[in-house]
Amino acid sequence: MAGEPQPDCLFCKIVSGDVPATIVRETETTVAFRDINPQAPSHVLVIPRVHYPDAAALAAAEPAVAADVLREAGEVALEERLDGTGYRVVFNTGSGAGQTVFHAHAHVLGGRGLAWPPG
Repeated sequence: MAGEPQPDCLFCKIVSGDVPATIVRETETTVAFRDINPQAPSHVLVIPRVHYPDAAALAAAEPAVAADVLREAGEVALEERLDGTGYRVVFNTGSGAGQTVFHAHAHVLGGRGLAWPPG
């Protein structure tokens, strides 16, 4: 069922504590942790504690939680001291866009110049 933890989902296992992660922030609705394959000097993932396959599904079903993910992305950027140099918040949707874990999540990237367009 949407919103419920999925037994085969890596990020659900991080939320439950069954898989370790380097957690940098936690709230009642979100968990933020360092990406294990960083694409920038600062690369943190912000995930909702509830399971939805992507950001659009999360926003449609639980807009307040989607807003929490974005708010926490901003807090991560402040804690990582990225607000003065700039940072990027990315939601990949679908395998063609590079999504490899189908649990909604935001990438917070910064600490170096980020080219445009990405990819």
